Amino acid sequence: MIPRRPSYRDIPLYAPSKRPCRVDLSDNTNLHGVPPSAQRVLRETAQDVSRYPRGYAPDLRRALATRAGVPPESVTTGCGSDDVIDSALRAFMEPGDTLAFQDPTFVMVPLFAKVNGLRAVPVPLTPDFDVDAEALLATKARVIYLCSPNNPTGTALSRPAVERVVDGAAGIVIIDEAYADFAPGMDFLDLGRTRPNVLVTRTFSKAFGLAGLRVGWGVGAPELVAEVEKARGPYKLTSVGEAVAVSVLAEDGDWVRARAEEAVACRERLRGELLALGLSPLRSAANFLMVPVPGALAVAERMRERDVNVRAFQALTGVGDALRIGVGPWPLMETALTALREALR
Repeated sequence: MIPRRPSYRDIPLYAPSKRPCRVDLSDNTNLHGVPPSAQRVLRETAQDVSRYPRGYAPDLRRALATRAGVPPESVTTGCGSDDVIDSALRAFMEPGDTLAFQDPTFVMVPLFAKVNGLRAVPVPLTPDFDVDAEALLATKARVIYLCSPNNPTGTALSRPAVERVVDGAAGIVIIDEAYADFAPGMDFLDLGRTRPNVLVTRTFSKAFGLAGLRVGWGVGAPELVAEVEKARGPYKLTSVGEAVAVSVLAEDGDWVRARAEEAVACRERLRGELLALGLSPLRSAANFLMVPVPGALAVAERMRERDVNVRAFQALTGVGDALRIGVGPWPLMETALTALREALR
């Protein structure tokens, strides 16, 4: 018999319902392709993959530090921003400690809580999808997780509510900004620069078009970042991923901004089409829309039969059954709308 951890018995494998489809709008990645410099750097670095990368991605840390206006000691990196978040939980929490988070939010957060033996306390968002600061603070959690723009609702948290959480938190506040590039001027990176108890995480998987390379990063006080680096360990970022991310930061800023702006324009156009269908998509600050739809699982399956994949959710707090539809170039959205119209009949 294989010895098993009792706390693992109820942990499901992360495996959202998905199969290959011609149009895949299920994971909110950049559907406009890769940044221009990426293919060149991939060719240039191919011969280096027989050796380990440098332990803690020094080139990328320096590039990100310049971008964020902080010293390199205030930057951490990882295998996607979820790796940075998981490392932070290990760094600052003992088994049995309380992790509080907004509900609904990124599905991996309660999973990370279980894997790390933590006490998970979901706190519903307010009716207007803002964070309930007082309810979160009442948990006295060792770590509070916030997400803005929030996955899966797409909604952005207000600055007064977030600052109230940061000011009153008993421990660390993690602010997940995977979708911040689609909401310029609405971010909280300044809190990572100025507050000793805040870690702001971001990713190259969405607007930057590098999801397959798994590059994430975070900004916080040097003392906080040092603990996250210890928990993460070396070699979590590949030499190829680091080199491509550095090149994209240096050369492809205009491309990334233009693609993000195009995604936002497509999102708003899609929202108008969905309203015309009699649906009520939530206001979004990300590159996707959350659309309440009764029987969303069955609707998503009928869309997959029409070669379009979207993400379905059941009984989300404050939302109910819903589809999360990522946005891409408009011809893909037209195909998705046709599939949705037929699936709703």
